[in-house]
Amino acid sequence: MRTVTLAAHLRLPKLGPEKIPAVILLQPSGGLQGSDGLIEEWSKELNEQGIATFAVDSFSGRGIVETVADQSQLGRLAMVIDAYRALDLLAKHRQIDPTRIAVTGFSRGGAAALYSSVTRFQKMHGSEAQFIAHIGLYADCGAAYRDDEDIAKPVRLLHGTSDDYVPIASCRAYVDRLQKAGRNVRLIEYSDAHHVFDAPIFREPIKLASAQVWKNCQITEDENGVVLNKETNKPFTFQGRALIP
Repeated sequence: MRTVTLAAHLRLPKLGPEKIPAVILLQPSGGLQGSDGLIEEWSKELNEQGIATFAVDSFSGRGIVETVADQSQLGRLAMVIDAYRALDLLAKHRQIDPTRIAVTGFSRGGAAALYSSVTRFQKMHGSEAQFIAHIGLYADCGAAYRDDEDIAKPVRLLHGTSDDYVPIASCRAYVDRLQKAGRNVRLIEYSDAHHVFDAPIFREPIKLASAQVWKNCQITEDENGVVLNKETNKPFTFQGRALIP
């Protein structure tokens, strides 16, 4: 594991005498600016409600522009660690209430927001501060990690039923497992909504000819921490993953 320095953009609402809540925003595969207007819209909306936002750029510091066509450029859990380090920094800010920081992510970032709730990962990579909530939009829920039913704090997932890039089925299955384990989790479904349904530029669905997908893959972690393709029982790679036609 190599050390990298990442950047993030902190946006504060109008401030009063009291410390304010905050939301850490984790980018999609297109990058911080890749889904034009997405992060900007969320930051603006949250700021208007008196909530600070901290948008983390997980790509530039690693020399990555986007991962849409090549997801292998960044490990699946790297952004989970990014979320914890952003929490460390933000919790120390003099104007932020460290007990009221949530994490929200979009697509690839949504998966990071989701799996940052796993207690095992928090113990491995977390900090003294904890997120008050984990919110994932159109997140990939298809990876089954060891002890992933042991999660902390509320988890909320927002997903479109017509998403053909990251289908909702895997999130339904994971949420079902978590609810049976008594966890505070809820999947909010948007009828007929597609992937990145909240981005202003994508009011009408478009096709991404170069987008690499692994929607038909079932991924699991073995007892040694190796992530496997459940179908082949071999280490998972993105090699040969399909592109959207």
